[in-house]
Amino acid sequence: MGLFDFIFGSKKQQVKSFVEKGAVILDVRTQREWDNGHINDSIHIPLDELKNRVNEIKKFNKPVIVVCQSGIRATKAVNFLNLNNIEAINGGGWASLKTK
Repeated sequence: MGLFDFIFGSKKQQVKSFVEKGAVILDVRTQREWDNGHINDSIHIPLDELKNRVNEIKKFNKPVIVVCQSGIRATKAVNFLNLNNIEAINGGGWASLKTK
């Protein structure tokens, strides 16, 4: 097992575990990006709206898998959600998660 397998294998397992717990997928990309394609049944809240909509996410009462285009915005969103006592992980780029 190489370093990349270790890192990304761990992420796959983490995503799988969250899915098994009934996690919601939160897409934090812009409206234009969302309109060009997204994961069915995912929830769209752009990163710049997250702060004002955190209570909406808390009402899901479920863990959250955050996706964006590449994973960078998802990291910011996960950090914010975790600070607000929401169990969240970075799912990375939405397209790669869609194919799993």
